[in-house]
Amino acid sequence: MRKLFGIFIAIVFVVSTIEAQTSDAALRRATEADAAAKASNGGKLPTLAAAEHLSRAEAYMANRLFPQAREHWAIVMDKHPDDAGIPKALFGTARSYMWEREYLKAVDWFDKLIKDHLGTKDGREGLAFKGASYVRAGKNLEAAKTYEQYVSMFPEGEKIESAHLNIIDAYREAGDFAKADQWVRRTAATFNGKPSEVNALHAKLRMEISRSNWNAAVSTADELDGKRFVGSMTSSDEVMYLRAFAYEKSSRLKEALAAYGLIKANNNSYYSGLAFDRRMHLITLGGSVASSETFPKPSASEYPILFSPQVIKHAKKNKIDPRFVLAIMKQESSFKANAKSPAGARGLVQLVYDTAIKYKDEAGYKNLTPDDLYNPETNVAIGSIYIRKIKDEFGGLYEAVAASYNAGEDNAARWLNRTKPKEPGVFAAEVGFAETKNYVFKVMNNYRVYRELYDENLNRK
Repeated sequence: MRKLFGIFIAIVFVVSTIEAQTSDAALRRATEADAAAKASNGGKLPTLAAAEHLSRAEAYMANRLFPQAREHWAIVMDKHPDDAGIPKALFGTARSYMWEREYLKAVDWFDKLIKDHLGTKDGREGLAFKGASYVRAGKNLEAAKTYEQYVSMFPEGEKIESAHLNIIDAYREAGDFAKADQWVRRTAATFNGKPSEVNALHAKLRMEISRSNWNAAVSTADELDGKRFVGSMTSSDEVMYLRAFAYEKSSRLKEALAAYGLIKANNNSYYSGLAFDRRMHLITLGGSVASSETFPKPSASEYPILFSPQVIKHAKKNKIDPRFVLAIMKQESSFKANAKSPAGARGLVQLVYDTAIKYKDEAGYKNLTPDDLYNPETNVAIGSIYIRKIKDEFGGLYEAVAASYNAGEDNAARWLNRTKPKEPGVFAAEVGFAETKNYVFKVMNNYRVYRELYDENLNRK
């Protein structure tokens, strides 16, 4: 079985490498073709076939070169107004502004898409992303109304379940807790027995904790007992942790101690590690003799120390823990310097080019190209500056750093803003994307193990 798993991983890596090479080749082709076309056309892009413009725009978008992508989409919309690719051009333009954090500009473009193409998949997606743009712009009531429009118009739409859940969080962030609770019950009833029922109750649990309604939080956690967590945004470990946390905050320390103890200790559960630490803290706080309980010993072979000269040099220069950089690196690239993601992230710590160019001068790379990010020294130097920036922004909370690294600073800031109290496990519960939440868990589990195995100079303990 181990051999088969190894073969599977090798196949995945080969496929990923081929995809990365294909993406890089497409970018080079588009860049070279555009440079040649502009050189012979007075510095302007000529009108090409719509399909060619869309293809080049896609190559730029995949590598997060948004202005270049918009150049091609604009020509499609201007010169090929009846082409079937118009919805894609409108959607791409709007999404590019979202990526650039120009959220209200994105709303304007989503409105153009919705106006004439609401019946298409791009149109439906555009309506949902319009709501997401309002959320990120801090316009939560507008977001809730937009998502309600989606629920009303597309009860079988691709985003119907997330639309319900986003309404709950939007009303909560707008301070309308009564409407948020109404949508909790409506969503739970609509999706009875499905993961979205669990997600709705989990939203209520998070809301009650943020309002310090500890008894209501315990009751909601109890309501989640016996539910199926598979496919949901939460887990039995998380719910048990939040219940124990509510017990602790309401001074029901014996119940908190027992509840934390129900979470089995293992290195693959983020909340297991937090619960173990909280349990040891409460035992000490109660004046009890130190517990003989121990956390499982991790295997050092699964947590290697690679590229240590670059990691130590740049992590310490930026006052970040080298073990956290390794935790990111292990999750992002499995220590493969030539790794590239479908989103255009490159190298050991998987930097996207539009992020890298923000910090290239500080790192000493004034003429940075996308392919330079495959160089370990360059990648770790710029990546460490970026990690330091977001660590400072989020008050040193590494969970928020990991969330920002995966989902962007605006999303992480929003999740941190609604985290009350500012406690790592509560923040992790607030992370609103399944992929990002899982990412945070993996990075923080990696970080816990690296701290267990190595000191800050990466010497084995």
